[in-house]
Amino acid sequence: MRKTTLALSVTSALMVSSMLLSGCQPSTQSPAPTSTAKAVVAQPELGTFGVDLSARDMSVKPGDDFFMYASGTWYNNFELPSDKTRFGAFDTLAERSNDQVKAIIEELAAKKDLSGDEQRVAAFYNAYMDTERLNELGLTPLKQDLENIAQIDDVTKLTAAFGEAWLTGSSTPIGGWMGFNRTNPDEYQLQLGVSGLSLPDRDYYLVDNERFADIRKAFVDHVAQMMAFTGLSNDDAQRAAQNVLAIETAIAQIQWPREKRRNRDLTLNPMTREELEATYSGLDWDTLFASSGYAIPQLNVTQPDAVASMIQLINETDLAKWREYLTYHIVSNNASYLSEEIYNANFAFYGTKLNGQQEPRPRWKRAISQMSGTSSLGFVIGNVYTAKHFPESSKAKMSELVENLRTALGQRIENLDWMGEATKVEALAKLKAFRPKIGYPDYDVDFTGLDIVEDNLLGNIRAIRQFFQAKDVEKEFKTTDKDEWFMVPQRVNAYYNPSFNEIVFPAAILQPPFFDPNADPAVNYGAIGAVIGHEMGHGFDDQGSKSDANGVQRNWWTDEDRAAFEQRTQMLVEQYSAYEPIEGNFVNGKNSLGENIGDVGGLAMAYHAYKLSLNGKEAPIIDGTTGDQRFFLAWAQVWKEKRTEESMLNQLRGGTHSPGQFRALAPRNHDAWYEAFDVQPGDALYLAPEERVRIW
Repeated sequence: MRKTTLALSVTSALMVSSMLLSGCQPSTQSPAPTSTAKAVVAQPELGTFGVDLSARDMSVKPGDDFFMYASGTWYNNFELPSDKTRFGAFDTLAERSNDQVKAIIEELAAKKDLSGDEQRVAAFYNAYMDTERLNELGLTPLKQDLENIAQIDDVTKLTAAFGEAWLTGSSTPIGGWMGFNRTNPDEYQLQLGVSGLSLPDRDYYLVDNERFADIRKAFVDHVAQMMAFTGLSNDDAQRAAQNVLAIETAIAQIQWPREKRRNRDLTLNPMTREELEATYSGLDWDTLFASSGYAIPQLNVTQPDAVASMIQLINETDLAKWREYLTYHIVSNNASYLSEEIYNANFAFYGTKLNGQQEPRPRWKRAISQMSGTSSLGFVIGNVYTAKHFPESSKAKMSELVENLRTALGQRIENLDWMGEATKVEALAKLKAFRPKIGYPDYDVDFTGLDIVEDNLLGNIRAIRQFFQAKDVEKEFKTTDKDEWFMVPQRVNAYYNPSFNEIVFPAAILQPPFFDPNADPAVNYGAIGAVIGHEMGHGFDDQGSKSDANGVQRNWWTDEDRAAFEQRTQMLVEQYSAYEPIEGNFVNGKNSLGENIGDVGGLAMAYHAYKLSLNGKEAPIIDGTTGDQRFFLAWAQVWKEKRTEESMLNQLRGGTHSPGQFRALAPRNHDAWYEAFDVQPGDALYLAPEERVRIW
């Protein structure tokens, strides 16, 4: 996704999940009285105990490919829908959530007397679905923006256009977003950095091979097609497209590689506004920031040398080329709100060429996606969603499970043989301070003053942007609101926020295969338990471990303990960097390190908690599977997925998560997995005990 500037940013959202579990604690209740009535036994959604055994490929040895063993029959027989680039457990729940939200909107739209928020939801949805009007308007909604770009005749006007990108939806090579002060999480602080690329990663511009050269050629043709919508001739459109590629290639050369951008030590460079202007005097900062409304007395520069180089690029590049760059981006970035012809042209490149998606998602799904952001109407819809689909009992059970995982991690920290006592004190204090948020926020967003109409989709988009920008400006000098959520309840995901030291689990993720109250406890521990452990693990991964119990970024480690930690994390980098899903394209073990630590550590925490829950007893054999087998199978099936090769390439080059087929292999670092599936030397996934990565 291409970012605009000067918008309030979420912290570190992370794609995993979380939830509860049955059988967390032994029962302390008296036996129920006997009854002659026939008991009704609730069944899990998947199989007889919560895992789909029919998905397994029994011809594959678990020790050779645990992903295919657990899900190979499903993988070999599942046909990827034409409107998908990947499909797996997350997508199954996302589809369910979409259907539920659609029913909510349709029910709401059928009402006669709508409240203010209900009217906003209905009007926005209707405006998005009114393709007849959008087709009539064509490029007209952008007419004034295009005229403004055409009038840019000096660097001051160009800088102003960059500053307004948060509202216009264009892109900018330099800009900021409002985050949190990492040395004082009670304060908001602008984060200044560089951006401005159209392709998923700088590698797409800089790697010299046939695959990326083909993508760059297709990109030029795409840009020319989008420029032609503005009235340019074919020759002029092609020339402009070459200029856009040239600018973005220069931007890519300036940007830091993703693994460097992950390093929180390198990206922490606070300074005052006066220091910014003295250090980077080549840009008119007053003009850049003027449209935001923020005062910005202090800020953090995330890529210092890149910012300096980007300013030089801005000043040295011909203004005509910048006009072409802005023209392309304002058309492409707003294509979803324009005519079907423009949208389809944009989709042909970003959907089909870059991701292998054969056709767009149904329009109603795109409407729901647009409405469901935190800086949109997502929480209005989320209130109804949770009332209908998230029982309070689930929230209570989830809280119990989080505490079980907290206990397990605490015991594991206390018993670490590579960490000294002084560092353990700090780690345990951080664990104790974790703030879980479950299901939904305990506040409503007041949308008073936001006008949404049924005949102006782009106008609605910008009204929402202005509404939330104004709210953010109001709180710039206030203490940070630690009750704020950065995901809506109907989102199938979860995240850890290092500045608030919080783990957050929206309601929609709390469903099978992640959690099923009727599933065997081993399944719930292996699925949602490990995913909760994953989020806790982010507080102790290679970057999250740089913040303390209060969310302050500081070094709370002894040098000896940090070195021991990094020796183990380097082993994990090397392990994942050996995975090669596409010939010549490997998992980036450095860029995905935080997620891989979360997976390996989360599994260890969850397995520990599962064993505690058994109180020393042996788990029963169910359908020929032991408790440990059910635990690890549940984990592997959470990460079953099928994706296009194009999507896989994007994930390898631009994503921070390893592809699902390799996340399913995290158990190869755990001794219990070897015993559960009789994995022996000579099996493809076998690691000698000293090669198994044990961190948390």
